[in-house]
This record gives sequence, C-alpha cells and structure tokens, in this order.
Amino acid sequence: MVGPYRGLFDGPGIKGFVLAGFAGRMPMSMLGIGVVLLISGVTGSYATAGGVAAASNLAFAIGAPMSGRLMDRFGQSRVIPPFAVVNALALAALMICAFLGLPDWTLYLSGLVVGGTSLSVGSLVRARWSAIHGGSARLHTAFAFESVVDEVVFVTGPALVTLLATRFNPYMGLVVALVFMLSGCLALAAQRRTQPPVSEVRAAGGTPILIPGIALLSCVYVAMGAVFGSVDLVTVAFAEEQGVKGAAGLLLASFAGGSMISGLWFGSRHWKISLRGRFVRALMVFALGLLPISFIGNAWVMAAALFLAGFAISPTLITGFSLVERLAPPSLLTEGMAWISTALGIGVAIGAWAGGHLTEAAGASAAYVVAPGAAVLALVVGIGGSGLLRLPEAASPAEG
Repeated sequence: MVGPYRGLFDGPGIKGFVLAGFAGRMPMSMLGIGVVLLISGVTGSYATAGGVAAASNLAFAIGAPMSGRLMDRFGQSRVIPPFAVVNALALAALMICAFLGLPDWTLYLSGLVVGGTSLSVGSLVRARWSAIHGGSARLHTAFAFESVVDEVVFVTGPALVTLLATRFNPYMGLVVALVFMLSGCLALAAQRRTQPPVSEVRAAGGTPILIPGIALLSCVYVAMGAVFGSVDLVTVAFAEEQGVKGAAGLLLASFAGGSMISGLWFGSRHWKISLRGRFVRALMVFALGLLPISFIGNAWVMAAALFLAGFAISPTLITGFSLVERLAPPSLLTEGMAWISTALGIGVAIGAWAGGHLTEAAGASAAYVVAPGAAVLALVVGIGGSGLLRLPEAASPAEG
C-alpha cells in the first residue's frame, strides 16, 4: 500500500512545504470544536456557539475564493503573511471578548474576521503539488497523500483541543491553534521555490465557479460540509449527554481515522474507473455509512459507527480535487480549489447552525439526523449533475 508513496517527497523543497502545510492546516480541525467548547462554556448556549462557528465559516466561504484569486495573481509568498497576521489578531480578539464576558455580537464580529482571513492551506499545498506533478500519475498519489494529511489533522486536532480545553484551560486549545496557524503559514510563505507560477493573464470567464463542473462539485460539497459541521457540534453535545464530554475529541477523531485509512488505500491504487464514476460511488458509500448514527445512544458504539462512516470521506475529497485540477485552467487553479473549500465552509456553517438548534430543541441523539440527511442530498445532487463532470476521453495520467 505504501509503494506508490515512495519517492513522492524527493524533489527540492517538497518536504518543507509539506511540513509547513501540515502545521498551517492544524487549526482547520481545532477552531470549530475549540470555539464550541469555549463559547458554550462561557455562555451556556450551544445555539450561540453554533452561531459563531457558522458566522466564521460563512466568512471563510466568502474570503477563500478572494484569497485564492490573489494567490493566482500575486503569488503565495506575498499574500499569505498579511492574511495570517490579521487572522491571528482576530482569533486573539475572540478569546479576549469571551474572557471579558462582552456581548454576544463581539463574539460574532471576531468570528467573522477569523473566518474571513482564514486561508485554505490545503488548497495552497495542492496547488504546489499540481505545479510539480501536473499531468503525471503521481498527482493522484499526491492528492491522496494530502487527503490523508487532512485526516491526520482531523484525528489529532479535535482530540488535542478537547484535551487542552477540558483538562487545562478552555482558551488553551485556541491558543495552540493560533500558534500552529501563524508558524505554518509563515513557513509556507517563505518557501518561494515551490510556489505555483504567478499568472499575469486570467483565463476567459473570470472565475472558476462559472465552470459547470466546478459549480456542480461546489453544490455537492456544500451538502458534505453540512455533514461535517453538524457532526462536529452535535458530537460535543452527544458526549456531554452521555457523561463523557472529554471524549468528544476522540469521537470526532474516529470519524477522521476511518477516512485516513481509506485515503492511504485509495491513493495507492491506480483506477480504471473514471474520476466521475469514482466520485459518484464514493458519495453512495458516504450516504449509506451515515444512516445508522441517528439511531445510536452509546458513545463507544457511536465511535465505531463514525469510524466506519469516515471511510468514504477521503475518496470523495480526492476525486473531487482531482476533478477540479482537470476542469480548471492553470491560471485559475488555486481559486478553483478554494471554491471547494468555500463550499465546504458554507456547508459546515449550515450544519453547525442546524445541529445547534436541533440539539437544543430535541437533544443530541435526534440532532444526528442532520448528517445522513445532508449526505443523501449530496448523493442526489452528485448523481443528478454527474454529466457535468464528464472529462475528455483522452484522460491524463493523473486520472489514474
């Protein structure tokens, strides 16, 4: 299974941007649950916590394509540092507002700035891989590796932030997330040798979201994001209902753990099935895997169910990013990938909002119905629009 990954990191500068990208991505899995733990603890309201998380994710959804466009136009090394610094200041302001017990609107405002200045670090790293291995079979393996990195982040991040917030200090998890973000992003910006070339001329059409296939993928990923947003918030409440609030991070880590294992396996294979076919099949497995979770009333059974449901996450993300790489012109690639992150962010916001309100109205176990419902919606949209994902018959080696 590890054979195809040998030699993937042998090029100049590759190890450096991979390590920086890992550190810069850690907040991706820490901020959501960290904000929920902090604000629900301070205000006593999961609805407020979910609302702030939703506001942050919506702001990210608006800001990510803009920052991606700036990256394509001016280069990562010039755009990353100012975004990272403002993001760090905004996150510090959010914690200060919570500590001082300031009105809820200050939490929302800080959350908006945090989200609006957050960078889609995974998209930045994938754009570097595409610049190095574009048109090569190794790009499939590189994207699979990045999906595994995402899942390692989602395995370790929630567990780490929950441990820090519940055992030490409710603010400590977000402080560590801030350190990861600032150090990782600035280290990535410093590595100019591997950044994608700057495009002086943008492709006709202006923005990749107008490409039908990318628009379809974005709609699917809004629904997938709703799964992630609802599971993140509802799992914290579910663990508290079960009397094991400190295990919330481990429950979320089990979801990502299944995806990590499947990502390693998926990336080690070269597939004869088309990218479109792989994408639709992964959506089917994702929807089926989530159906049982709204019927489970035990934390450890839930951990096993989330682990199994997570097996479809990486294949869906790997094929989705591979489709974007094939559908978007090179001059729009970073922005195209950022639109996928934007779609996920919008979905996470919707899922967190719906999960928070349903948790308060009917309890966490009932609120788990949001996740399978959103997964089924993703499947319906994906199947219905799959014709838009048809690629030319002369597939590049990257398609596998």
